Amino acid sequence: MDRITLTGLTFYGYHGCLPEENKTGQPFYVDIVLYVDLRAAGNSDDLSKTIDYSNVYHIVREIVENHTYKLIEAVAEAIAGALLSQFPVDAVDVTVHKPQAPVGGLLQDVAVTIERSRYDDILSQPGGQCRA
Repeated sequence: MDRITLTGLTFYGYHGCLPEENKTGQPFYVDIVLYVDLRAAGNSDDLSKTIDYSNVYHIVREIVENHTYKLIEAVAEAIAGALLSQFPVDAVDVTVHKPQAPVGGLLQDVAVTIERSRYDDILSQPGGQCRA
């Protein structure tokens, strides 16, 4: 499957379970993988046949900077849902990094990665299996 990857998107947000995190904020980094057929774009060299990654960046930025979540898992879900609903992609991987997570010790990074498909709801329903 073809992919568009955006790595290290950098934002300042107010996500966390502690009141200080919601008040002072901290940096968050986001990695996105969009699974989409890129043949038409590659053959035509036409931006309208692909996903404009500047639009992806602005959607992710709006979610991370203008909303507050307790969990980075919720940030990742919001991003995945927005990207799946706004772009003709088959699936997305979203990784949200929280390098200043308050764990009571030194660490380089805490991150969650989720994988979501536009077919997840169909496959999770009873009888929602793909048939050949």
